[in-house]
Amino acid sequence: MPKAKETVLEIDLKALEHNYHFLKSKLKPNTKFLAVVKAFAYGSDSATVAKKLQDLDVDYFAVAYVNEGVVLRDSGITKPILVLHPQPVNFKTLIERCLEPSLYNAKILKEFIAVADAENQTNYPVHIKFNTGLNRLGFWESDTDYISEHLKATKAVKAISVFSHLAASEDLTEIDFTKTQIKNFTAIADDLSSKLGHTLWRHLCNTSGVLNYPEAHFDMVRCGIGLYGFGNAPEYNTELKPIATLKSVISQIHKIEPEESVGYNRAYTSNGYEKTATIPIGHADGISRQFGLEKGAVFIQGKSAPIIGNVCMDMIMVNVTGIDCTEGDEVIVFNANHTASEFASTANTISYEILTAISQRVKRTFLH
Repeated sequence: MPKAKETVLEIDLKALEHNYHFLKSKLKPNTKFLAVVKAFAYGSDSATVAKKLQDLDVDYFAVAYVNEGVVLRDSGITKPILVLHPQPVNFKTLIERCLEPSLYNAKILKEFIAVADAENQTNYPVHIKFNTGLNRLGFWESDTDYISEHLKATKAVKAISVFSHLAASEDLTEIDFTKTQIKNFTAIADDLSSKLGHTLWRHLCNTSGVLNYPEAHFDMVRCGIGLYGFGNAPEYNTELKPIATLKSVISQIHKIEPEESVGYNRAYTSNGYEKTATIPIGHADGISRQFGLEKGAVFIQGKSAPIIGNVCMDMIMVNVTGIDCTEGDEVIVFNANHTASEFASTANTISYEILTAISQRVKRTFLH
């Protein structure tokens, strides 16, 4: 891999391909694979990642918001795109760009039918979201009569799938809760399909659901974090390859004396004669202040260098006492060996937050 000359997020598309094939190998041949590429493809680059997955013949994509789907269409993505959390103000754009909405409550259902009808649509594909325990978005199981009445009364839209979201599929202490979700979802899907008079695709599993609950793969699965290299369990993390490497360089080295302070609010005071390195990455780039005060660390010449003092907007300072390094040397924030999950754990957070927080001002480069 090329050495960094500036702060850069390096995306390994070969690792992405490996993760896709690993996850797909867990499915039955007829189970569709939906790739979740919301939030800039978990902080990487949604257009480039989606193009790679489209080349690998993924079946579907999902984004959170309509504008994310528009970016994919503008980038040449032709596969179906599910919008998980559409807002009514964007319904017309959604239809113009051939995106498919998740309809999750009565207001959204009625407003989308009205827009689709005004746009002279026939059988526009929609996905019906049910809440089975996450308590975030979704119709209740008692809403199937209401949904079926409204859908059967219009020719503008047609439900093609019914889905829900597992709340704790990665937590093996919550197996009973997850199995109850699966059971309830199955009953809801049966009920709605019966009332509509046609078969609906069913999809429930996220990455951890794919790995831990094969009985719930149904007609399609939705994989996000697994594609980017994390399986939420040690045994699966070894099978997956993190696709992102965040690295930077040393801008300046300081030699400081005992009792000297470093950074804003003098948050760090040296214990003796020490050496510090300043690195051009800060909380405006996604390295939040919670990693300061020696909680987080970076790697220089293969050695851990703790972040000292408060994280600045554009810079961090690290303790490189005892590390043979010089200005211009490469700095690893996270990579396949020192993962984003490990980095996140030092500040009591998760890989999802670290990956998606990487600012768009950080340059993206691509391998393979």
